[in-house]
Amino acid sequence: MKGLQADGLDYTGFIFIGLMIDGDEPFVIEYNCRMGDPETEVVIPRIKNDLVKMLEAAAGRTLHTISIDTDQRSAVATVAVSGGYPGDFKKGEAIHGLSDITTNESILFHAATVKKENDILTNGGRVLISVAFGENMQEAAQQSRQLLQQISFAGMNYRKDIGYEF
Repeated sequence: MKGLQADGLDYTGFIFIGLMIDGDEPFVIEYNCRMGDPETEVVIPRIKNDLVKMLEAAAGRTLHTISIDTDQRSAVATVAVSGGYPGDFKKGEAIHGLSDITTNESILFHAATVKKENDILTNGGRVLISVAFGENMQEAAQQSRQLLQQISFAGMNYRKDIGYEF
């Protein structure tokens, strides 16, 4: 923010700051001016306001007049990836269990899927994003993983150790 101000840049939009926590010390590993995956999937569902009205207010420089109302629960996104990701991975693997899932207020985002006839197939590295809410990070992480446990595809993988460190 100080850099934008020092350079006299008139910026309206998102700034995402990616952190890595080492012990109790936060380190900035990236920042960008967009909402990417999987950040968007946990931020947007927590906003109770009309997103379009908020974007219009930002563009019209009246965002400061809006009180942003958010869901106070924690949210965790778990990304199901194709085997081999981020390196070489296969596409076209059938995804099983989608029609039978129970979400319990969770949201399943299709990131890299394709419909072919009556099947949903993998179509990239980051295939599905499971977002769940909880009273704390641990509960949200557990709910997010429970949703993914109902789904399968050849080579499916996801981190089972993220979200609990908070």
